[in-house]
Amino acid sequence: MNILTNLLSQVPKPVTPKQRRGIEIKSPREIDIMRQSAKIVATVLKEISELVKPGMTTADLDAYAEKRIREMDATPSFKGYHGFKGSICASINNEVVHGIPNPKKVIRAGDVLKVDTGAYYQGFHGDSCITIAVDEVTPEAARLIRVAEEALYKGIEQVKAGAYLLDLAGAIEDHVKAHGYTVVEEFTGHGVGRNLHEEPSVFNYRTREMPNVKLRAGMTLAIEPILNAGSKHTRTLADRWTAVTVDNSLSAQFEHTVLVTETGYEILTDRTKI
Repeated sequence: MNILTNLLSQVPKPVTPKQRRGIEIKSPREIDIMRQSAKIVATVLKEISELVKPGMTTADLDAYAEKRIREMDATPSFKGYHGFKGSICASINNEVVHGIPNPKKVIRAGDVLKVDTGAYYQGFHGDSCITIAVDEVTPEAARLIRVAEEALYKGIEQVKAGAYLLDLAGAIEDHVKAHGYTVVEEFTGHGVGRNLHEEPSVFNYRTREMPNVKLRAGMTLAIEPILNAGSKHTRTLADRWTAVTVDNSLSAQFEHTVLVTETGYEILTDRTKI
């Protein structure tokens, strides 16, 4: 889940869990718990990808996600977070992030559907997002979805102790630009663990505006590139949550919670292992 900086400055901080400062290195015990919270998220997203069909609403998916998260003894990370009303973010076509589930928002064949969710389990969060091609999408939409997922893994492949955030940011940016798409710069990935959003910011493009953090084993990162088919710029709707492309172009996103190890990485929200 991404959060706008200006939105964070306008709303109260969540009261639980207690916010900690700085980059946290998780202990083996904490990592084991995060594996469970991440597995819950991966399970829910895999199930949603298999059940979604035209005619359903984004509220239907939200109700299903909340039910399943609670059945696995966790709570939805997003629900109530800075006032957000859903257990998932459901963003369709030109909606970039933070789409609020709505019983009037009907999913249609050909839609590019982003579903982002998180689970809070025994004190730790997991966070992940997928983009779903609803039935048959246009070749252009299918290509955007494919490149977005590839971009995520290009970034993840750079992760290991001793690497830097710019290593993964550059790999993502290069892959996106090579295919003619743009990286949304208004939202970033983030550390994740006791808090849904922790330091560091995990950016998807080269920049000197944020620290180029050296990665250490035990860090847990939510890596989440967002690609637009057109302009990289977005605007936020009147609901103060839903961000859309300024030119109505399609947008796609993928996200994983990733553990930094001494020799590489472990994808904690890996759906292929469910």
